[in-house]
Amino acid sequence: MRTLSHSEVLERGEVLSRSLADRAAAAEALRRLPESTLEDVRNADLFRMLVPTSLGGHGLGIDSLAHCTRILAHGCPASAWTISFLILHSWLLGKFPPKARAEFFHAQKPYALVPAPLAPTGTATAVDGGLRVSGRWEWATAIHHAEWAMVHAVQSEPEPTTLFVVVPIAEAHIEEVWFTSGMRATGSDTIRLENVFVPRHRALSAKSLLFGGDRLDGDAMAGLPVPPVLALIAAAPALGAAEAAVDLFRQRMSERVLAYSMGDRQRDQPVAQARLGMAISDLALVRDHWSHAVAELAGVAGTTSVPVEKRMSLRLTAAATVRAARGVITTVCDGSGASIYMSAAPLQRLQRDIEVLKGHVVFDWDRTAELAGRVALGLPLRPTDMV
Repeated sequence: MRTLSHSEVLERGEVLSRSLADRAAAAEALRRLPESTLEDVRNADLFRMLVPTSLGGHGLGIDSLAHCTRILAHGCPASAWTISFLILHSWLLGKFPPKARAEFFHAQKPYALVPAPLAPTGTATAVDGGLRVSGRWEWATAIHHAEWAMVHAVQSEPEPTTLFVVVPIAEAHIEEVWFTSGMRATGSDTIRLENVFVPRHRALSAKSLLFGGDRLDGDAMAGLPVPPVLALIAAAPALGAAEAAVDLFRQRMSERVLAYSMGDRQRDQPVAQARLGMAISDLALVRDHWSHAVAELAGVAGTTSVPVEKRMSLRLTAAATVRAARGVITTVCDGSGASIYMSAAPLQRLQRDIEVLKGHVVFDWDRTAELAGRVALGLPLRPTDMV
């Protein structure tokens, strides 16, 4: 199969973003991606974007997924989030042992659709040949499109550790709990496992998954730590939503006649012009900050390790990106009038999606800022700190 270039991925993302915009309301109503969207992603050959070339993928890097996700979010942030996670998680599967990789990646389909909730809210008990796993995992984005499920479990003996394990989706139960005010299309329902046997080759220590794993030929992201990769990719839909919001505000200003006026046009109002200028300036700053961080992380692929100070800086940038993108969207919505809150208006959907997106643990501003302060002071990280 032919591999795609970075520029081809972005071009295909531009085309797909328009379809996501057309289906945004339908995806929200379904509370998951429409099958037509999944088919479009398959036809665009984006699912194998990060899969190493040695496993049949395109072997592209974080910059390709990050900017493609940002572009996809112009159409629908929730759909972009879901697609990006499915693409990213195939890269994670490549870290598992060869016997597991042979199950996940096939010549005709060198990727797998898998959710991967990160919290270690299950238990794993060693048995002959593998593990018995039970638990309940929330926030399983894309679970309704999954072929496998990857979950994080605590193994108490012979010594306490945590593992990521992968099971066929047929062995998992799905709890329909995803009734939210935004990000509905992510379908982030809950996974439950009840004493499921997992062979040893489909289990990997959390340390290996997050900071190690096998290094494969044609892996442009070899050696990259997962927490900053995840944080910067997950921030991309917020940035893309802010870009879309500014464009929508500019269009709206050009056409809008102010209510309770003598036909005054918003585009002629100095205060509205200043609001647009402020949004453009704020957007440019956050986009440059995020883009620099993505390029910086891409530049250390293949190295042996990334210092904790650098990892913390990248996570802080991701959280700051979401915070600033939310501010840009608030700026334009505050100047757009009441009719943008009609259910068919795209601005209100962008705003609702980002209000929910900001609740992800890696974007919790208080916790992230505290962590940044701890690292700056040379204080040790705690076991649960995702850095």
